[in-house]
Amino acid sequence: YSDYRRCVSRTGMKTQRRFGLLDRSILLFVCFLSAVHCVSADGKTLVLLDNLNIRDTHSIFFRSLADRGFDLTFKTADDPSLSLIKYGQFLYDHLVIFSPSVEDFGGNINVETITSFIDGGGNVLVAASSDIGDPLRELGSECGIEFDEEKTGVIDHHNYDVSDPGEHTLIVADPENLLKAPTIVGKPTNKPVLFKGVGMVADPDNPLVLDILTGSSTSYSFFPDRPISQYPHAVGKNTLLIAGLQARNNARVVFSGSLDFFSDAYFNSAVQKARPGSQRFEQTGNMELAEALSRWVFKEAGVLRVGAVTHHPVGETTPPAAYTITDLVEYSIVIEMLSEGHWVPFDGDDIQLEFVRIDPFVRTYLKKNGGKYSVQFKLPDVYGVFQFKVDYNRLGYTHLYSSTQVSVRPLQHTQYERFIPSAFPYYASVFSMMTGLFIFSVVFLHMKEKEKSD
Repeated sequence: YSDYRRCVSRTGMKTQRRFGLLDRSILLFVCFLSAVHCVSADGKTLVLLDNLNIRDTHSIFFRSLADRGFDLTFKTADDPSLSLIKYGQFLYDHLVIFSPSVEDFGGNINVETITSFIDGGGNVLVAASSDIGDPLRELGSECGIEFDEEKTGVIDHHNYDVSDPGEHTLIVADPENLLKAPTIVGKPTNKPVLFKGVGMVADPDNPLVLDILTGSSTSYSFFPDRPISQYPHAVGKNTLLIAGLQARNNARVVFSGSLDFFSDAYFNSAVQKARPGSQRFEQTGNMELAEALSRWVFKEAGVLRVGAVTHHPVGETTPPAAYTITDLVEYSIVIEMLSEGHWVPFDGDDIQLEFVRIDPFVRTYLKKNGGKYSVQFKLPDVYGVFQFKVDYNRLGYTHLYSSTQVSVRPLQHTQYERFIPSAFPYYASVFSMMTGLFIFSVVFLHMKEKEKSD
């Protein structure tokens, strides 16, 4: 392209016009390539595996991701060519770690790099097992999740599958133990979930951790082949089988204590508790739950955004330079949700608006009006710099925040009332005094005194 420009500079106008069309064609082609690159970059996912056989044993899960448009790149976790960041830019949008036993990541990937990836808005799906290595344990600690020791497993002597070999580690998790958030776990179902892996405990001081799937009250985490000699790492409902995290920058992370949870064998397996009279299910609920979790963690579900925001006095269409105290104001906001790759109007009935100076002076619910949410309210009798603020933070959804600053001034001298109704008695007293004075003056001036006789 630079050669063409130099050639144009040495030729006349006719040649320059000829090359002008070529210039535009080249620029259009470059723009087209850039657009294609941007489109293909969406959904780029790096999948790290212990070995490439996992791609075959978990083919149903990976096929579901590919069918939804994700560009999957499979590599072993110790591949020396691994890289997440190049020239300060992330090479992938999402990261899947199905390598629980890895001791050191290859290339320039480590726990610090993955943490930076999350801080930059990347999403991570992690699956562990009883053979968990130190990198995943350290990554869990960074996200408020503490894994149990290596070779331990979740044990439940009352809720294990009939095909369990005798260690009672093939857990049958009831749907009642799932987090009550359809955006994360999908639609309610009665199918139980098969789980075999390591237990987790959430950091009680981290409010961002989500207990997606917990063990039953009879479950605990310990070494399956040893007698219990000390208090287990996790007991009862505190035993986490699947945990999640939505960071303050809306990056999402999901930790599963079981790699087999995503396997084809568990997706297609029948399940029945080893108790007399237990119901048999021809298929587990692993596939539905795994798909719902992948949709949530990769931001195909529960993603909100703010559209147009408008505010103006009632009866007008444009906002003024400054509002006046006690004005009647109308505020409206458009909120959209990502669904099946398209932005659609969000349907919610618990969205609040706050009119804030330092503290909220007005807090009211927004009502849905067509494709937007709006409300009318009266401004407080306080002047200053205020904000229209919508701060919507709900389980399973990205944090939605909108703030619009406005000024509120006091009344101008021409806007005050000329006659105040509460002052009418004082007005009457003034006029009565004036009337009395007038009558007294008339009487005094026209009064004639009688002359005194001698």
